[in-house]
Amino acid sequence: MEFLKYIIENKDQIISLCIEHIELTALALMIAILIGVPIGILISYKRKLNKPVLGITSVTQAIPSMALLGVMIPILGIGTLPAIVVVVLYSLLPIIKNTYTGIVSIQPATIEAAKGIGLTKFQILTKIQIPQALPIIMAGVRISSVSAVGLMTMAAFIGGGGLGYLIFSGIRTVNNYQILAGAIPACILALGVDYFFSAIEKLVTPISMQQETKSKEKLKKERKKNKIVVAITIIIIILLFLSSIDFTKKNTNTIRVGSKDFTEQEILCYMTSQAIENNTDIEVEEECNLGGAQVVFSALENNSIDLYIDYTGTDYTDILDHEPISDVNLVYNTVKNELKEKYDIEVLQQMAFNNTYALAVTQELATRYNLKTISDLTRVSKDLVIAPTLEFINREDGLPGLKKTYGLEFKDTIGIDGSPRYTALQNNNAQVIDAFTTDGLLRKFNLVVLEDDKNFFPPYNAIPLVRGETLEKYPEIETILNQLGPYLTDTVMQELNYQVDELGKSPETVAEEFLQTINLNI
Repeated sequence: MEFLKYIIENKDQIISLCIEHIELTALALMIAILIGVPIGILISYKRKLNKPVLGITSVTQAIPSMALLGVMIPILGIGTLPAIVVVVLYSLLPIIKNTYTGIVSIQPATIEAAKGIGLTKFQILTKIQIPQALPIIMAGVRISSVSAVGLMTMAAFIGGGGLGYLIFSGIRTVNNYQILAGAIPACILALGVDYFFSAIEKLVTPISMQQETKSKEKLKKERKKNKIVVAITIIIIILLFLSSIDFTKKNTNTIRVGSKDFTEQEILCYMTSQAIENNTDIEVEEECNLGGAQVVFSALENNSIDLYIDYTGTDYTDILDHEPISDVNLVYNTVKNELKEKYDIEVLQQMAFNNTYALAVTQELATRYNLKTISDLTRVSKDLVIAPTLEFINREDGLPGLKKTYGLEFKDTIGIDGSPRYTALQNNNAQVIDAFTTDGLLRKFNLVVLEDDKNFFPPYNAIPLVRGETLEKYPEIETILNQLGPYLTDTVMQELNYQVDELGKSPETVAEEFLQTINLNI
């Protein structure tokens, strides 16, 4: 019942993302077919290329999809392009292999007969080989199409849209309804795609090859139905592509605002975008939920986005590779000067909240061992399992430095990205996690945040990062963000995060409602 209520309340977003997913998948498949079929034909004629080409495509498919996507981001940036490229690469092997197999499996006597009646090589290919190989080729396309639907959920990881947005958001906020709202349509879409290509596969298979199981009359009726299904599907896809094209004249004053992949960042992305659009004639494109620190900074550096909100500690340690320190002013001034000097990125005025790292435990564990500080944790850490984020494990201002400073020795370390670590804590699969001090999930799960009594964690004051050329063109951005910053205190940010993580509001709605309460106008 609750799930149906969620679907009804968010039907517009689900439909929009589903359409986006169909468009992305269809485009990737068309490109894969246009590349894969000619390559399959080529290696069927040039047999020496067979093993190298199939070997390369097999190796490509063996690479983990997220790893391949990570390699693509610095080269192609963020958004739909790298996601489409990755899906195309993963789709090539079945198409190339089946095209090659279909052509080489044709009886040599058939080819000799074609030559005997005077057909050229091109005529043999188009009139004999491809028609006979089509059922096998379409089987390969069918395999690729189903896997492409699932793979395209990755697009949301780098701001490309699609149903993956709901899945990633649901995982991040421990919202099973949101996960299902993305996963179920993706499954239905995969089944629909499989049915569509199975209809094409039957249409290109000669009736004589299908008569073993069905009568000729029944096959003719089935072919007629399949033709209707294929025609309607193709018309729908064309209409979807046409509806997504904006034929109106675009505003030349456009900037792109990005964010990392957790609740607070998504709220800040929408809030920044809305504040700028409400007070200027600048049009803003939101590229929220792009990924971790390095991914989003690379997007800013490579001109894939113009602006995002980051944190001083992240830039000081993770981007600029300095040892963590607790001096707020020194960290801010170093970040401001070095980002301008090295990357021509402007660092604006610090916002009011400091979203630093923290260690959190359950109320029950804190009471049992009398835990109030991280130093208290040192006494019992050897008996506990910590489940930090992957980023926290690999940062000097994260777990490695924390162990050195406090002498922590955990029983085991299980890297879990995003909010599933909170679930691990509740299920007692882990007893300690890392968290952000403004995280709404701390309140949702009623956790105890241990005091950093040795002041290990550097300050993580929020700071807007803007490309130098963007700020030079739109100096009013600085005025707006400087006015917004003081309103965003630690308490306010935790409350806004809580509204998304626990109350189920969308980040966009939370951002809009907050801006209305402060009545921000320049």
